[in-house]
Amino acid sequence: MTRQDAIEIYLLLATRGINVWIDGGFCVDALVGRATREHGDLDIAVERQDADTLCAVLANEGFSKLAREDISPWSFVLSDGRRNVDVHVFAYDASGKNIYGIEYPFGSLTGTGELDGVKVACVAPEWMLRFKTAYAPTAKDIADVTALAQRFGFAIPETHKA
Repeated sequence: MTRQDAIEIYLLLATRGINVWIDGGFCVDALVGRATREHGDLDIAVERQDADTLCAVLANEGFSKLAREDISPWSFVLSDGRRNVDVHVFAYDASGKNIYGIEYPFGSLTGTGELDGVKVACVAPEWMLRFKTAYAPTAKDIADVTALAQRFGFAIPETHKA
């Protein structure tokens, strides 16, 4: 997945009135303002009320759900054979409590960043760090945590030091 692919998909959804928040590696890129590494997919968060519309818009662009063992109504991958979009569906109640799908804490989807000059909504920096340090890291997770720490002055947990 290239940065241009990620931007095109983000803007396509935005022009259709679908709010999405960039998560994962492209979120790190957007927050730190530069490309940090190669990305295999685009991770996005979408509200439950918009998930079906998102799927329909991307289906019109040749995307379909990949058959995987870990698929659920709130976590699935759409692919056009060249690009993969990892979709994370969530919903809050009126008080801000997560009531469906991926448990994005209320307030975690308040970040903004830029991909090649395009402003994007994304996971807030402090939450991206929390998400990236919540499990045993791979090399890409260590790179992401290091980039976030350098940009925002976060301490790097021992488990995520290079």
